Amino acid sequence: MKDVARHAGVSVSTVSYVLNDSGPVAPDRRNRVLDAIRVLEYSPNESARNLKRRSASTIGMVVPELANQFFAMVTEGVQRAASARDVLVVLVVPDASHRPEEDQTRLLRSQRVDGVVYLSGTGTAPAPLYGLARTGPVVLVDEQLPGLELPAIVCDSRRGAREVAEHVLDQGHRRLAVIGGPPALWTSQQRLAGYREAFAGAGIDPDDVPVHNGDYRQVSGSKLARKALCETNGPQPTALLCANDLMAIGAVEACRELGFRVPEDVSIVGFDDLPFSSLLTPRLTSVRQPAHDMGFQAGTVLLDKLEGRAVEPISPLPVSVELRDSVCPPEEEI
Repeated sequence: MKDVARHAGVSVSTVSYVLNDSGPVAPDRRNRVLDAIRVLEYSPNESARNLKRRSASTIGMVVPELANQFFAMVTEGVQRAASARDVLVVLVVPDASHRPEEDQTRLLRSQRVDGVVYLSGTGTAPAPLYGLARTGPVVLVDEQLPGLELPAIVCDSRRGAREVAEHVLDQGHRRLAVIGGPPALWTSQQRLAGYREAFAGAGIDPDDVPVHNGDYRQVSGSKLARKALCETNGPQPTALLCANDLMAIGAVEACRELGFRVPEDVSIVGFDDLPFSSLLTPRLTSVRQPAHDMGFQAGTVLLDKLEGRAVEPISPLPVSVELRDSVCPPEEEI
């Protein structure tokens, strides 16, 4: 700005008035400033300007991976909120870099971002996250972490899991198995709790329903479906309740390879309702989460906090059960 002022023969405050449209400037002076900006190819330092205005210039987003379309959709929502306020998003994906989540969080802290949206892949808080929370706002999305009282944008996973399980039970299934997510994750715990509530409501002891914990990836869904169908000591299940769509797809794949028909022999449900879930054969019954909205709200809450605005507690976002073709009444025998 000093170079522009010197070239235009005006004061630095006059340059500031022109750049920010924040004060009166005579037309001839304004034109001299604009000419100097063009000649010098001047570009304002957004980080410095935002620091002076006490607004954000850069936020961080930690997400376990982008191969999972749900995570990618949440990330797009955060980007949309940031873009609306001309804020840059620094994306940290531990799985993509093959670096531990703790190392990546420490790296993010070193970049001196103004705040962070954090989507955990482990269910635990790495030590650097506590440092981030002490130095700037942190907002959790699709997760709650023990020991951290932070704003969290989540969906009503428990209700969604209960309702999709009730649908399976209403079709007459009583031989069930759960393919759950990582036990430490809050989302996994909420979904399992919802399934168990539905089992108890139907007169089934929840402890009698086997639970096989996966990692939310398709491969684990296939592996655990094989285990549930072929390595059980009791009757084979007629329905598999999968804690996300990717594992449900893996379960469908395993059933086909084992010679089981879906849904005639084995009914399968998922969770997330990814865009491709309605395109599968059979079309997958799933619980829809508003992934974009979750990300957008998380980004909005973070930016509001950075700008000193009051942030009201946010209730869990609603979910809906999308009934399709992957569930039907069980046959007598598998």
